Amino acid sequence: MILNDKQIKKLAEEEGMITPFLDKSVSNGISKGLQSYGYDISTGSEFKIFTNIKGNVVADPKNFSEDNFVTVKNDESILIPPNSFALCHSLETFKMPRDITGLVTLKSTYCRVGLGHPPSVLESGWSGVLVLELVNHHSNPIRVYSNTGISQILFFKGEEPAVSYSDKKGKYQNQGQGDQKITFAKSK
Repeated sequence: MILNDKQIKKLAEEEGMITPFLDKSVSNGISKGLQSYGYDISTGSEFKIFTNIKGNVVADPKNFSEDNFVTVKNDESILIPPNSFALCHSLETFKMPRDITGLVTLKSTYCRVGLGHPPSVLESGWSGVLVLELVNHHSNPIRVYSNTGISQILFFKGEEPAVSYSDKKGKYQNQGQGDQKITFAKSK
């Protein structure tokens, strides 16, 4: 069952599912906050933009290096080069209940200018700051703004699973704690 605004608000306020939580839709050109059947999250102010300035770099998920990125912090916006990508983190922290999972999709405002991001899942029992991959499919740079709406999460309720993400001690559990908000690909 997909959750509506009343159910999302209750879980955010009573169980801390989304922190900080905006109980209405707020727009500065791109919305963020509570929607009828989802929640629009915001980018933080740190981005890691993929680069190959050090030569022929291979993006290897089992041996991923920060050397593959240029870090931009606290700028109003960034430019993602053509046919490249950036990592960013959500302003929000999530604490998923055991019987709730979330599906993350990019907001249509960004899709309409050639930006994409693979769907992501917030598994039951997972907690942390969400890391998003923003992919520029366009032949021109795409501007992405800090501290503004970027993605929508649809929340679904099901029967409680036998094993949640926290039970299996998933490798991305509690990511984004402390100063390091963006977690790179991990091999466990």
